[in-house]
Amino acid sequence: MKKVNRKKPVNKGYRIFSIILSILLVLISFFTIFEIYSMNVLTPMLTVMVIVIFILIDAILILLLIFSAKKIISKILFSILTIVVTVVFALGGFYMYQANSLLNNITTSEGDIKNTVSLIVLDDSKYEKLKDIAGEKIGTLKSIDTYGTEQSLDDIDSEGVSVQNEKYDSIQAEVKALYDGDVQAIVLNETYRGTVEEIEDYSDFGSKTRVLHETVYYTDRVENTAKSVDDITSHAFNILISGNDTYGDLSTVSRSDVNMIVTVNPQTGIILLTSIPRDYYVETECDPSFGCQVGAMDKLTHTGVHGVETTQATLENLLGIEINYNFRVNFSSLVEIVDAVGGIDVTVEPGYAVPVLRHGGGRGVTEGVNHLDGELALGYARERYAYQEGDRQRVKNQQQVIMGIIDKVTSPSIITNYSSLMNALGGAFETNMSTEEIQKLIQYQISNSPNWTFVQYSLDGTGSTEMCAELGNAAYVMIPDQNTVETAKAKINAVMNDESAASVEEVSVSG
Repeated sequence: MKKVNRKKPVNKGYRIFSIILSILLVLISFFTIFEIYSMNVLTPMLTVMVIVIFILIDAILILLLIFSAKKIISKILFSILTIVVTVVFALGGFYMYQANSLLNNITTSEGDIKNTVSLIVLDDSKYEKLKDIAGEKIGTLKSIDTYGTEQSLDDIDSEGVSVQNEKYDSIQAEVKALYDGDVQAIVLNETYRGTVEEIEDYSDFGSKTRVLHETVYYTDRVENTAKSVDDITSHAFNILISGNDTYGDLSTVSRSDVNMIVTVNPQTGIILLTSIPRDYYVETECDPSFGCQVGAMDKLTHTGVHGVETTQATLENLLGIEINYNFRVNFSSLVEIVDAVGGIDVTVEPGYAVPVLRHGGGRGVTEGVNHLDGELALGYARERYAYQEGDRQRVKNQQQVIMGIIDKVTSPSIITNYSSLMNALGGAFETNMSTEEIQKLIQYQISNSPNWTFVQYSLDGTGSTEMCAELGNAAYVMIPDQNTVETAKAKINAVMNDESAASVEEVSVSG
């Protein structure tokens, strides 16, 4: 009687399973290798090594899976091992895909600039709908944001609502007319809301008024061209970090609340952080097509209304330097990035503890080392009223936050937060640094692991009340201390020329 072999169907099923699993492993390995190669952050030698390692792992697993597995235990063991490796490779490929998408996203500014103009009434007024304001007086600005005002009036008219237009020379005069009852509503670009609330007499503007109607229109995005260096890993360069005072979408036009020039020298490992107070009284420099008032004196923060290019040109003019790249972020960006890296550590000096930060969600900071999450980091970076030095201390806080983020991003521990960081960075900021340049910087960090040395400097000045072009009236400003302006210029040039910023002593303009 012939003996029946009952193991053949099992062996045949396992053979089909092992072949399918092997093909899947190879395909996923190819995908991951392709993403690593496309990201271009490893040196050519490291890239070759990674490819060889992938091939060896695949070959060993396939040999074990198809040819060496004879018994049930070995088949199960090799199958589980191959599945685990396949999943790990798949996750790695997905992370690399995220990283590649991120680089393309932050270096490609797409879409138009969003502008929002509001029709604002007093909160206790009788007006509930747009039609209720028909026939009433509304205040508009005579020479400030004329295009936005025109868009709002056309929008109101398209709704079949006719109003009486009262024109004012300044934002302060317009708001005063609303408070005094001379007009029943005002047309105001939301960009200027923060400016109004900073005026002592109208600090309650947010709670005392409400938006009756909103007009949203879009303007073309101006090409943000970088002044690239030849080799970003061997030549020093300047970056402008411009922080907008808004939440949400980066496409919204806004004031530049944070203005910091980061001078990076890859050869010496020095990173100089130079902060310029937001209220610095400067001469506006820009392309007239941006809608700005070229040559007019204004607060630095107001230059952001006309784009990061205007802020950059104004600072180049102030310091007599060339800024190669710019990064634009906003409040939401900072919160998301800090949370994504697992929080940052800052050291609060004795006497500078703040029990409750104005924007810290009811929390504060204590003397010594503090671990900050995103919301607390934003509150710490925005605080100024709690300090006797005001904005001078705030820029120091901002420098601490920037250093904390850089420290986390360049540390090995970032691997554990890689996925959340990729999700947070997508759309969190914009830059005119090219994808290739960012890849080279990452490659340089991985290959050389440089020990970066941070140097901090802040421009200073004296408080005054001067006419601001964007407001149409006088407001608090900081008159630049030319000694600090020249010292900042000298320190930046020193770092750019492979020297130490610390070697530059305080410059005295008077000699």
